[in-house]
Amino acid sequence: MRTVTKLVSGWTFHTSFSGELVAKAATGTPVRLPHNAVDLEMTYLDERSFQAEFGYQYTLAWQPAFAGREIALRFDGAMANSVVWVNGQQVAAHKDGYTPFSARLTGLLKEGDNLITVKVDGSENPEIPPFGGQIDYLTYAGIYRDVWLQVTDAVSIANLKVETSHELTDAKGVLVKGFIANPTNAAVSGKALVELCHVDGTVLQQQTVTLGATGFEASFAQLAGLKLWELDAPQLYLVRATLDNRDQLSTRFGFRTARFTTEGFFLNGKHLKIRGLNRHQSYPYVGYAMGQRAQEKDADVMKDVLKCNLVRTSHYPQSTYFLDRCDEIGLLVFEEIPGWQHIGGQAWQDESVENVRRMVERDWNHPSIIIWGVRINESQDHHDFYTRTNAMARSLDSTRQTGGVRYIENSELLEDVYTVNDFCHVAAPEWMKGIPPTPLRQPRQVTGLDHEVPYLITEFNGHMYPTKRIDPEDRQAEHVSRHLDVLNKAYENPVISGAIGWCMYDYNTHKDFGAGDRICHHGVLDIFREPKFAAWGYTSQCSPAEQVVLEPVTYWARGEKDRCEVLPLIVLTNCDYVELKVGDFAAKRAEPDRERYPHLPHAPVIFDNRHVNMADLGAWGMLWRDATVTGFIDGKAVATVKLSGNPLPTTLQVQADDTELHAHEKDATRVIVRALDQAGRLLPFMDDVVQVEVTGAAKLLGPDLLTLKGGTTGFWVETTGAVGDITVRVSTRRMGEQVLALRAE
Repeated sequence: MRTVTKLVSGWTFHTSFSGELVAKAATGTPVRLPHNAVDLEMTYLDERSFQAEFGYQYTLAWQPAFAGREIALRFDGAMANSVVWVNGQQVAAHKDGYTPFSARLTGLLKEGDNLITVKVDGSENPEIPPFGGQIDYLTYAGIYRDVWLQVTDAVSIANLKVETSHELTDAKGVLVKGFIANPTNAAVSGKALVELCHVDGTVLQQQTVTLGATGFEASFAQLAGLKLWELDAPQLYLVRATLDNRDQLSTRFGFRTARFTTEGFFLNGKHLKIRGLNRHQSYPYVGYAMGQRAQEKDADVMKDVLKCNLVRTSHYPQSTYFLDRCDEIGLLVFEEIPGWQHIGGQAWQDESVENVRRMVERDWNHPSIIIWGVRINESQDHHDFYTRTNAMARSLDSTRQTGGVRYIENSELLEDVYTVNDFCHVAAPEWMKGIPPTPLRQPRQVTGLDHEVPYLITEFNGHMYPTKRIDPEDRQAEHVSRHLDVLNKAYENPVISGAIGWCMYDYNTHKDFGAGDRICHHGVLDIFREPKFAAWGYTSQCSPAEQVVLEPVTYWARGEKDRCEVLPLIVLTNCDYVELKVGDFAAKRAEPDRERYPHLPHAPVIFDNRHVNMADLGAWGMLWRDATVTGFIDGKAVATVKLSGNPLPTTLQVQADDTELHAHEKDATRVIVRALDQAGRLLPFMDDVVQVEVTGAAKLLGPDLLTLKGGTTGFWVETTGAVGDITVRVSTRRMGEQVLALRAE
C-alpha cells in the first residue's frame, strides 16, 4: 500500500539562495512547514522584502521501504517559481504559486542521507500569473502549504474523478474514473476494487473492474436512499479505489445539481439567491503560511458568523483544507485561476491555461465548488486566450459552468455565466454619465446583449467605500447601508443570481493600494476577523430560527455624530420589530424599513424622527442616558441589547477559538482581546497597550506588544512541536490581566 507522510519538521531555511545549496547541506534556521519566508509587520510593511530567492533544505534518510518503490515529494503550494533538487540533481520546476506539484525522487536516493533542496523565488516575475502589472494583494514567498512524502508501487492511482447523475431522483448514479500514474511505463494489468461508501468508510456498493493502460472506470446505478448535498445538510460520500491490494486512494463527493440560469441560480432544482463575500487567504504577520485549523476557521466564520452561502476564492485557488471545510459545512465556492487585471504574453497565457487544468483536476470532486473562474479578474477581453481557458475547463469537467470576472461593459461572453464586478454604487463614474445613481446596473446594460444570460455579481463596494473598524459612526452606518443597498437590489432582480461583496476581511497589500498603511480596509471584518458593523448586515439576513440578530449600529455617544445626535439609528436585525427605550422615557417602536429595503430577507430597523423625538433622547446639554434595544418576534421579546450612557472599562475579555491544539502539526489558533464596558459592549475608543506572553508548548505569532483598536485586537498562537501545556497571559494597564490555559497534544 502507499504511504503518505506530512513533512512538518526537519526543514532548514536560508534567507538567500545560492548554487552551493543545491548539493551541500548548510547551516540555516530550523523551521516547520507551512512557512513564510519573511514575517512582516502588519502596517507600513516592506512588501519588497520577500521579493527575492530563498532556500529550503531537508535531509531525507533512506528507508528500506523505499526499495523498488516510487518515491515523490508532493508540494501543496509554494510561492513561487519553485525548483527542487535531490542530491544535486534537479527533479522538478513549477512556476505557479497556488497549485500543487510533485518532485519524483525514484532512482536518485541512496542509502544514508539524501539532500532535498528547494528554491522559491518571491519576485513578481512578469512571466508568471498573476504578475506583470500591479496587483492589489501580496504574494508571500515561502513553502506556505504542506509537503508530503509519497511512497507507492510503480503503478499507482494518480487521481480519481467522481461524476454523479440523476441526482434529484431515488435512482442516483455515480461514474468513477481512475487515472493511473506509471512513470516507468511498466506493463499494466490487474484489477481495481472500487467501493462506494458512507463518509465514515462503510461500504454501500463495490465493483471490481479491469485496469486499462491509463486507468479504469466503474459505474454505479439505481442508487436508492442516498441523500443530496444541501447547504443545511451537506451529506458527503466516499469513493475508495484499490489496485490489487497494492495501492489505494479515496476521495469525498456529494450528490447535488448547481445551475446558473436567466431565472437565477438553482441548487438541487431549488432557487437560491447567492449572498456571499470574497476571501483572500492571508493572515497578519505570517502571510499565507497558516495550516489546517486556521483555514477551516475562515470557512466557519463565513458560514456561521456571516451567514453567507458562497465564498469566492479571490483571486487564485486556495487551500484544500478550506475547500474541504466548505464541503463539510455546506458553503458554496466560486473558484478561479490566479490573476489581477493583467494579461501577459504567450508563455504567460500558456501558464494560465495550465492553471485552469491544475485547478480543475485538483478540485473537481468538491461538491461545494459550483463554478470555475477561467478569466483573469477584471481583465480586458481576449478572445483567443479565453477561448482556450474555457475549452480547458469544459474538457476536464462538463458538470460545472464557467465564469469570467470582468468589470467592463459589453464584454465578450465566452463563459457560461456573465460574472461581473459592479462598482457603480451611489456615485456614477465618468463612463456612466447620464445614468441615475444606482446600487447595481441592470444586466442587459452591462452585457450589451438584447437578451438575458446567466448573471452574477462577483464584487461590489470594497474600494468604493473602504471603512476601518475604528472609523466614525457615520461612516460605519454608510458602510452598512451600501452593502445592504446592493444586496437589496440583487434580491429584487430575478435575473441576477446573487451578489458577492468585497470582501470578507481586511488584508495587507502593496503600497500602491490600501490606506497608506499597506492594508486594504475593504472587509466587513477587520484583519483579525473581528466584525465591523457591516458584518451584521450579512448575519441579520439569516432566519431567526437559526440565530436571532439584534445589532444597533451605534457607539451610543452624545458627541460622536454631527450635531451631537444619534439619529438615524440603524438596528441590524431579523426580528419583527424593535423597541428603543432611553432612560425613563417611554419605549419607541419601529418596524423593518421595507420602504428602502423591500427585497431583503430581513430589512434593518431605522429609528429616526418618525419614531423618536430628540428631546426624548436628551437633547444637547441634557443628561445622557442608558438605552435598551429590544427585538420582538411574534409579539415576544427575544433579544435585548443594553447601551450604556456612561461606559467604563469593566471587562478584559480574552477568547481563544480553540483550547486543544495538535503538537505534531504546525497548528495555530486565534486569540481575540476585547475591552468591554459594564453592558458587555466594546469600548470603541479604548486604545490601551496590550502585553501578550505565551509560554509552554507554543509561541506567539507577531509582536508581544499590541494596541487595542476600536476596543479590540488579536493574535495567533502556534504550536512548536512540543507536547504540553500552553499559558497565554494578556494584560493592560487599566484592565488588569487574563490568563488562558491551552494544551498541545
